[in-house]
Amino acid sequence: MSLLNDIPLSALHFYLTAPYPCSYLPDLQARSQVATPIFLINTPVYSELVQHGFRRSGTYTYRPQCDDCRACVPLRVPAKQFTANRSQRRAWAQHTHLEASLHRLQDSHEYYDLYQRYQCARHPDGGMYNDDRESYQNFLMQSHVDSLLVEFREQGVLRMVSVIDLLGDGLSSVYTFYEPDLPRARFGVYNVLWQIELCRKLDLDFVYLGYWIKHSRKMAYKIEYRPAQGLIDGVWQALGKESP
Repeated sequence: MSLLNDIPLSALHFYLTAPYPCSYLPDLQARSQVATPIFLINTPVYSELVQHGFRRSGTYTYRPQCDDCRACVPLRVPAKQFTANRSQRRAWAQHTHLEASLHRLQDSHEYYDLYQRYQCARHPDGGMYNDDRESYQNFLMQSHVDSLLVEFREQGVLRMVSVIDLLGDGLSSVYTFYEPDLPRARFGVYNVLWQIELCRKLDLDFVYLGYWIKHSRKMAYKIEYRPAQGLIDGVWQALGKESP
């Protein structure tokens, strides 16, 4: 058992939630394993938890632990080995004029307005549709680890906001929302590429993109960032389109 900042993972408690409707695969029930207590999960401890497939939503740290399904595969991109494909290079060139700035977690009406427009346009059937201000703040503006908020602006106009966590071995992409009313824009692709480039500049190894779900339209895209590695049976290994 590793020891980080004098806090061993054995000091944490893990509990299993009751079943709830899966957000990604219809007609399935999901369960999560949750790590507690919150005050023990600092950045070094969270970095190790991420290596074991955990993620966070606000201050809630969890990983899927479903009874009969293993569709959620933690995915990371080795930043130094990543090579963009032609489509990704076009997206990079299309948006390279965006001005990015890094901030500590902060909130503004401008962010929340953009978040609401994004949810209404892109995820009207999702669990975060029509989130009130408190739910949105609990999800994105609270963190128990080292987190950054990134603004992307075009001639002063806010186009995209991304929240990322700084880990011991890389970056974890928490959530990104962007202007949904520009149909030819490819902000999401550009954002992942930007995070990979930031990871390289910081001389870190991985960008953790959350869970890849092969048969989910919303989550299948992550494998396009190659080489991709997935955590399967407790081991990080190369992923391809033929992966389970």
